[in-house]
Amino acid sequence: MSDRLTGERLVGDMTDAERDRARRVEQVLPALRAAAERADADGVFPVEHVALLRDAGLLGLVVPQEFGGLGGTLRDLAAATYAMGTACPSTALAYFFHNTSASRGLLPLEAIDAGLFDPADVPTVRAFAEKVLTTMAGGTWLANFASEAVKSASANIAIATTATPSTRDGAEGWLITGEKSFGCATGVADTYLVTARVDGTTTAEGLALFLVPRQAPGVAARPAWDGLGMRGSANHGITLDQVWVPAADALTVPGAFVKMLQCSRGSFVGNQLAITAVYVGCAQGVYDETLQRLTAKTFADTGRPIAESPMHQVIIGDMTENLQTAYLWLRRQLELETSEPPLVPKNEVYQQWRMAKGSICENAFAVAMGAFKASGTSGATMHGTMGRALRDLAMGLVMTFPPERGRLEVAAMVTADRANDLFASVAR
Repeated sequence: MSDRLTGERLVGDMTDAERDRARRVEQVLPALRAAAERADADGVFPVEHVALLRDAGLLGLVVPQEFGGLGGTLRDLAAATYAMGTACPSTALAYFFHNTSASRGLLPLEAIDAGLFDPADVPTVRAFAEKVLTTMAGGTWLANFASEAVKSASANIAIATTATPSTRDGAEGWLITGEKSFGCATGVADTYLVTARVDGTTTAEGLALFLVPRQAPGVAARPAWDGLGMRGSANHGITLDQVWVPAADALTVPGAFVKMLQCSRGSFVGNQLAITAVYVGCAQGVYDETLQRLTAKTFADTGRPIAESPMHQVIIGDMTENLQTAYLWLRRQLELETSEPPLVPKNEVYQQWRMAKGSICENAFAVAMGAFKASGTSGATMHGTMGRALRDLAMGLVMTFPPERGRLEVAAMVTADRANDLFASVAR
């Protein structure tokens, strides 16, 4: 179809409403693509993209219409980050993290509807959740900061940042202190959504959420991040030194974070697969560019396209297989997390995600490796399409958790389930 939208290459069965939202994404792609090389070379997020995406209404893409958003779902987000990934992966990544903030509004509301909160806590939880959603829909870019430099052997994300009760000018609030080592749109986003641990707690029951203005006293950006790839995503992180946050901008109800996660369909807070859509979009972009180069360029002696040489045919075949494998994993995960009614239990959705993330990223990176080999020295430039894609897609191998960790966890789940089966009841 000549009018097929970029996002439809991933989500091919869009509804009319989804297609309307995808058109908004399509309109911003030329500007994202035009700025991609400069963003990578300078290692700086193109700040003009904030207004671009805000004016397109896309900062409220996955916010329900009742809160002023576009009413999109995970399908819309995956299609959007995929499409942006074909143009500027750094912007797509930063945009993904902005949208993860919506889960901090949507999941608490689902937990309320599921009856997980005590009635006395419901007004507080609802007020914070709705503030997150209306803030996003109103055009505020939120940077979602959870990850920290501190590591735990038993968890993907460990939270050392602390929140201590504090009163200022008669108002109740919290003092936040800590360091967030990773989170896109540092120094760019209007507001930081910070996950911290209430001082004195040691379990996930004590995790809390805070809305922190970028320019609040005590907030500072960490040193600029000279990353291998995704260099224009401004993900160097922040430090917080006794940053005061009013109680109205905090969700500190004990156990709130855990109850939120109980309502997620699978991949942590329910939208993580959209980060891998960025990488598949990037892989599709470099695949298209490579084919265009190899079919347009000819051998001087035969006049035939370089793409027809046996070596290039092998590489193109491998690239095609890897790209399609990435699509298969991503589309399957999207189906598992969005189908109604659910196709499999939540634990199986989560297990699938632990494998899918690594498999998607490894196959996407393999596409870039093929592009690098097939393009020869003419494509082996630092900031050209091949060079950028190779470095950007390498980041998918280490982001959140590496493929090996996902497979290890799945193996542990599978073998534990099988071991438990050995102790099933015995007929007497």
